[in-house]
Amino acid sequence: MAHDPKILQAQLSKAAPPDLDLAFRPMFGGIMAYADGKAFASLSDVGLALKLSGADYAELLGAPGARPLQYTPSMPPSKSYVVVPDAWLDDRDALRPWIVRGAANLKPAAPKTRRAK
Repeated sequence: MAHDPKILQAQLSKAAPPDLDLAFRPMFGGIMAYADGKAFASLSDVGLALKLSGADYAELLGAPGARPLQYTPSMPPSKSYVVVPDAWLDDRDALRPWIVRGAANLKPAAPKTRRAK
């Protein structure tokens, strides 16, 4: 089933905890979601995919209906983004803990250094 990224944005926003600083930017025909300034979710016609690592990635892949993000059949499956089950999109109680885990997996930004002129 093809998804509408704008509808996914509304669903993600509704399910996210109110204290999570979310931002959205168009990207390659879809929308990239940012938590605290860092990319953590892909919203595309494929679905809502959360960026996860390690045990969180493997655990979400074990949920019925979850799958690695793959924009086209010819592309390799993502090793960091997992498409959440469609059944979770309207279920805040199912989706919110994974949004929290995805945001918690974000690495702190490297400090910016100024170049000498």
